[in-house]
Amino acid sequence: MMPFNDLHAQYVALKESIDRRIQAVLDHGQYIMGPEVNELEERLADYVGVSDCVAVSSGTDSLLIAMMALDIGPGDEVVTTPFSFMATCETILLLGAKPVFVDILPRTYNMNPALLHGSITERTKAIMPVSLFGQCADMHSINKVAEKHALPVIEDAAQSFGAKHHGKRSCGLSIIGSTSFFPSKPLGCYGDGGALFTDDKDLARKFREIRAHGSLKRYHHTRVGINGRIDTIQAAILLAKLERFDWELNQREIVAQRYTQAIQSSSMVTTPFVDPANTSVYAQYTVEVADRNNYLDRLRKCDIPTAVHYPTPLHMQPVMTGMGFELGMFPVAERAAESVFSLPMGPDLKVVDQDRVVKALLE
Repeated sequence: MMPFNDLHAQYVALKESIDRRIQAVLDHGQYIMGPEVNELEERLADYVGVSDCVAVSSGTDSLLIAMMALDIGPGDEVVTTPFSFMATCETILLLGAKPVFVDILPRTYNMNPALLHGSITERTKAIMPVSLFGQCADMHSINKVAEKHALPVIEDAAQSFGAKHHGKRSCGLSIIGSTSFFPSKPLGCYGDGGALFTDDKDLARKFREIRAHGSLKRYHHTRVGINGRIDTIQAAILLAKLERFDWELNQREIVAQRYTQAIQSSSMVTTPFVDPANTSVYAQYTVEVADRNNYLDRLRKCDIPTAVHYPTPLHMQPVMTGMGFELGMFPVAERAAESVFSLPMGPDLKVVDQDRVVKALLE
C-alpha cells in the first residue's frame, strides 16, 4: 500500500543534512535547550515575521502555555471551533475553563466570524480559531470582532504553518500564534514539538517561563509552569527540514492542483476550496462526499490509504457529556464530520500513485 504521507522519501532527500544535524547534538551532548533550539527559534521568528518564537514540546503544550500566559482559568470561557482535534478543546478544559463553540464555514471548515458576536460573554477571555487543513481561518474578520471586545486571539495553526492570509504568514496574524511539529505536519520533526509566536515581549517572557516549570533562572520559580521544552534533537531535525520547506510547499500546491483538476469534473466529490485571501499548505487534501463509508471501503479494497479528520465534532465527544451540548447545535460542523475524508498527500507523492488514487476515487 502506498504511504498516506511519505516521510521516508522526505528523509532520504534530506538524509545528509538531518544526519549531520543529529550528530552535532550527539557530539555536544546538550540534549535539553541546546544551541539548536535558539537557532530554530530565530529562524522561525524570521520566517513568520514576528519578534519572538518560543519552541515547545508539542502543539498541545503550545496552546496550554498560551492560555496559561493569559491567566485563563476556572470560570473563564474560550471561544473556539467544534471541528478540530481534541487538543484544541482539552487544553481549555485542563485549565478549568469552558469551551464555547462557534460553527464553521461550509467551504473552508474554519470558524464562521459572523457567529462570533453572539458567543462572547463577560466571561470570555480569548478567541481561539483553528486554521484547518492547511489554510488560515478568516483571521482578518476574527481580529476585528476581538478588537471590539478587547480580547486576545490565539491562532491554532497546527495545520497551517507556512500558509498566508492577506499576504501575512500563519502564526503572525494575531497576538499569539501556535503551531505543531508533529511528524505528519507540513513542517514536522521526528517526535512531538511545537512553537509559539508573538510580537509581545511580555508574553514571550511568560511563554519561556511556563515551558521551564515557571522559571527563567534555575531553582527560581516565578509562576506555575510545565515541562514544555522541545528536545534539542527535534530542533536539529526541524532546522534540516527548513532547507527544503519552501520547495515542499510548492510541491504540495502542485499535487493539490493535480488532484483538483482531475477530480472536479465529478459531481459527487467536492474538492477543497481555498479562500482568495489565503494560500494553503495542504496539510491534508480533504474532499467531501455524500456516502463516505462507501468511498472508504472501495478505496481500501484498492489499497488506497485514507484518513478522516474528524469523524466526531468536539461537542459530541464522550468526555463532553453533561456540558450542555447536543446534536444539532452546530450543523455545519456535524455535516462535515460525516462527509469529509483525506487522500494521500505530500510533496513526495508520486504522479503514478496520485493517478491511482484519482482513478479509484472516480470509479
